[in-house]
Amino acid sequence: MTTIILVPKISKASCNNDYLPVAHTSVIKKCFERLVMAHINSTIPATLDPLQFAYHPNRSTAEAISIALHTALTHLDKRNTYVRMLFIDYSSAFNTIIPSKLVTKLRTLGLNTSLCNWILDFLTGRPQVVRVGNIISTTLTLNTGAPQGCVLSPLLYSLFTHDCVATHDSNTIIKFADDMTEVGLITGDDESAYREVSDLTVWCRSNNLSLNISKTKELIVDYRKWGGGGACPHPHRRGSSGAGRQLQVPLCPNH
Repeated sequence: MTTIILVPKISKASCNNDYLPVAHTSVIKKCFERLVMAHINSTIPATLDPLQFAYHPNRSTAEAISIALHTALTHLDKRNTYVRMLFIDYSSAFNTIIPSKLVTKLRTLGLNTSLCNWILDFLTGRPQVVRVGNIISTTLTLNTGAPQGCVLSPLLYSLFTHDCVATHDSNTIIKFADDMTEVGLITGDDESAYREVSDLTVWCRSNNLSLNISKTKELIVDYRKWGGGGACPHPHRRGSSGAGRQLQVPLCPNH
């Protein structure tokens, strides 16, 4: 039995989405999860998802931001270029993982059948209650998602999303936990490669991940000079985010 504790995301929470459901489990269970995690890490390739900067030793948000900025600024040093950065946010990413699909991916990564079956059992048929103060809800059994607050969940999520990668050389997908940023390097006005973002939405649908439209923003960085008194060269994107937010760190294009 797992007890879910609601942790406020903001100081004045007013609705369900303002709370983070954190699973409170026993110490013994957490210790066993650490053993399983160590075994998984020893089995999968160390270079499996090089652009995932969470859940790995000696990696941080600072490194993810540095890679994003270096990629963009190096391209902007060239003539007639600009960059489009799509900051992607998912709705309840951990809670929407389909265990059977995750296990299929784990098998392709070389994890043995017994471990895959254990993980499937770990994620399905999970009885849980929600506690708010002294009030405890009735028991609910879940068969989807990975409980937030468990030791294994972050690793399982990163393995679940390891196959979300850019297919074109001019695009880069940078990840930190459940946040993603797609950096599109554009020369001239040819955005055909950047349009692979539509493939990303297909990947999301096939993996049961839902984009949070209100928090998904785009930042266009274009230093080219245009006529017409500095008119916006991207009028169809005038409503885009004026300051993107990469991994909770603001990036301002007005430099």
